Amino acid sequence: MSLAAELTAEKDGNPKTAGTPPLESSDDLAVTVIEPRPGWHVVNLREMWRYRELLYFLTWRDVKVRYKQTVLGAAWAVLQPFATMVVFSLFVGRVAGATPGDLPYPLFVFAGLVPWFLFANAITAASQSVVGNQGLVTKVYFPRLLIPLSAVGPYVLDFAIGYGLLLAMMAYYGVPPGWGMLAAPLVALGVTIAAVGVGTLLAALTVAYRDFRYVVPFMVQLWMFATPPVYLPVADVVGPTGAAVLPLNPAYGLVANFRAATLGGGFDGYSLAVSGASAATALIVGCLYFRRVERQFADII
Repeated sequence: MSLAAELTAEKDGNPKTAGTPPLESSDDLAVTVIEPRPGWHVVNLREMWRYRELLYFLTWRDVKVRYKQTVLGAAWAVLQPFATMVVFSLFVGRVAGATPGDLPYPLFVFAGLVPWFLFANAITAASQSVVGNQGLVTKVYFPRLLIPLSAVGPYVLDFAIGYGLLLAMMAYYGVPPGWGMLAAPLVALGVTIAAVGVGTLLAALTVAYRDFRYVVPFMVQLWMFATPPVYLPVADVVGPTGAAVLPLNPAYGLVANFRAATLGGGFDGYSLAVSGASAATALIVGCLYFRRVERQFADII
């Protein structure tokens, strides 16, 4: 007997269907409709909170994949900035070796490279994150913003390991920490915010324009020269106009002030404020654009 005949027999009181359980009405069924919200929206915080465990597992997956079947393991987190510090100390130290307060040049360089590599590696990984998770994007629904966020997470862990080595180097060179070190976590948070904003924007652009897969690594190399991780920001070289414009680069003021907070020295309030505002602007713009185009990811990826 067909479903339509069974329903008709039940309605007419046919004894053949007396033992058939009644079907649930539409009012008893829970229906979840997933549809994009109209307009421009930065972040749906309620939805992000609901999927917080997924963010944790995606981040932990990336951490395990990075260090799986490696001999050095987490030591790779400090090998990159440490090797770069050695190279700059050997070949650039004599030219740009003037440091404030007669700080050892290797320590001065490493204090700038630790936050810089957090920023550079995070935006590089985030820019490729959506394309690299094609299977997830096309098969199951979840807030797509979790993907670039999870890509940044492992480099925050690398930053924490590198910061521990920086403290060990300070003890080795006899540089005591000052009260300014209390502000270092806040400045590092600003670096992370800037990385999330830029990385999220690049992740959305990479889905639509695969040229960014080649543009981003080259862009990061050039970006380093506009940021003072290994040299002092010299206002005399760029002039007053350059000194006023350079902090629009969020990494510029945040890296310089992170080093000042860790090693001691005066904060550059102007560059910190401008770069902090640039980081917040990058986060808002990146999330706005990402949320605007994420509904098309599954179709064009």
